[in-house]
Amino acid sequence: MTNATSSFDFRAVALSAFLPAALFAIGEGAIIPIIPIAAHSLGATLAFAGFVASLILVGELIGDVPSGWVVAAIGERTAMIGAALVSIVGLLVAAWSPNAVVLAVGVFLVGVSTAVFALARHAYMTTAVPVEFRARALSSLGGVFRFGYFVGPFLSAGVTHLTGSTQSAFWIHVVCCLAAAAVLLVLRDPVDGSRGFRVRHRPSSPAPTLETGEVFVREESVGLFATIRANARVLLRLGSGAGLIGAMRAGRQVILPLWAVSVGMDDSTAALVIGIAGAIDFALFYSSGQIMDRFGRLASALPCMLGLSICYFLLAWSDHLDSRVVWFIGVAMIMSLANGVGSGILMTLGADLAPRGHPAPFLGAWRFTGDFGSAVAPLVIAGVTAVATIAVASTVMGVLGIVGAGILLRYVPRYVPRTRR
Repeated sequence: MTNATSSFDFRAVALSAFLPAALFAIGEGAIIPIIPIAAHSLGATLAFAGFVASLILVGELIGDVPSGWVVAAIGERTAMIGAALVSIVGLLVAAWSPNAVVLAVGVFLVGVSTAVFALARHAYMTTAVPVEFRARALSSLGGVFRFGYFVGPFLSAGVTHLTGSTQSAFWIHVVCCLAAAAVLLVLRDPVDGSRGFRVRHRPSSPAPTLETGEVFVREESVGLFATIRANARVLLRLGSGAGLIGAMRAGRQVILPLWAVSVGMDDSTAALVIGIAGAIDFALFYSSGQIMDRFGRLASALPCMLGLSICYFLLAWSDHLDSRVVWFIGVAMIMSLANGVGSGILMTLGADLAPRGHPAPFLGAWRFTGDFGSAVAPLVIAGVTAVATIAVASTVMGVLGIVGAGILLRYVPRYVPRTRR
């Protein structure tokens, strides 16, 4: 064990990284379910309300473009604080919006700030955590966000019930952002012992190459598109696998509620089933990190993709069965199990590929690939369902999962060898 590893304080990093992330996730989880409701209450049609709800993901995808430059320029902690403040601006716009158009602007700002916060948090963990702990730390970070998305809607339901106003739920995220910024200002950075705003100056030594001989051009000063050009090969190959992981996960969040409706399940029962499935997903986050740290990244990524793909095929196959409700419940649980086994895999692969000293630009490009897949998957499911059936849409997603598993099997060992660097 190296000296740096033996002196590593996981609890200090957990407080400075996990606590702000948990607060931010709880706030975001509180507003996501009420965005379309708030838009509809302001006079939006159902179609436009759905568009407003999608803007948080669109803003996050577009926010990936400048986030790598921002984090590299001002440092991870400062970027997280700044993102929290920008998110507050968007939330105030949303809370006081007189119509759905203004609400859309506020939601988009929240999405952009989420991208910066997420990348800064990712880059921070990449530099702060030794390689031996990396997968467990990043899968735990993924578990923190799962926890926030699980708890947030309950807070939102309570606040809207007490106030009678849907838009009052935006104030939950305002409070959470203020608390996250306060934590980041008060707690010491375990990497350099500093507090508050600062720009971390890193040595400009060249990044090491992987033992496979693949060379990555990684400079702190370049932006997203320059980084994409410089790392086009790995982003096209392994990045396409990351995009398909994002697509399979986002598709799961869309297809399970739609399938519950298609089999005639009532709203409360569907919510209970999906909630229990979410609990299974959350419970496995640390186990996923242990698998990756002990057996390698492919030991988590491949079961995740194959498990999700098989579940999509099982949903499609069960469509004609009399017991399709029972099959839906079983598949929903297995799908969450498969997703939980892959908790943190995208962040871990990104951290493995990025340079320790200058991770932000590459991580911005890497996150763009995953977020692009997440943004496209719901459109694919909706489009195929519109022209065919939901069973065909599920089959298409299953095929994409098999393709993604093949890409990961081919390129993860090549670009992320088991030998630690």
